[in-house]
Amino acid sequence: MSHLQIFDETDGTNALLETADAALIATELSHIGVRFERWPTRAVASAEDVLIAYAPEIDQLVAADGYQSIDVMAVAPNHPDRATIRTKFLSEHTHAEDEIRFFVEGEGLFTLHHQGRVFNMLCTKGDLISVPAGMRHWFDMGENPHFSVIRLFLNPDGWIATLTGDDIADRFPRHEPVAA
Repeated sequence: MSHLQIFDETDGTNALLETADAALIATELSHIGVRFERWPTRAVASAEDVLIAYAPEIDQLVAADGYQSIDVMAVAPNHPDRATIRTKFLSEHTHAEDEIRFFVEGEGLFTLHHQGRVFNMLCTKGDLISVPAGMRHWFDMGENPHFSVIRLFLNPDGWIATLTGDDIADRFPRHEPVAA
């Protein structure tokens, strides 16, 4: 289940707001320019099936925003490079373009840092999140990751991050997977 916690940037222990209400999550994130939507979920068997199954939604995003590159990224608990992949995303960083992710399955924690607040956004199956270009954030897939996401890029080279050098990500809760 999608879940949002909002903290003051100086205190990663006491949430100012905590909610699983999708409408409230969308409203709170819209205040900082983040797009959050719930899409219908569909059964899919492969990465190719994912792109076919979600073609209408993807086509709408491409038509509206001109994305040039679309792929599916999946990481499972037995992935041999899961620790390296996790570390790549754990430090606060920014991008020159919006970061768009749709969770086909599983979950991951996007943490956004904006105007003195930290927004821990647990995304789960059916969630679309768009983090605006230039927004400080990090992503935690957990020690035993399980997720599959559709990624959309304006830059055909894909994911390009600029580290901020701030250690804030070390002071806020990490992803603790929800027990099934």
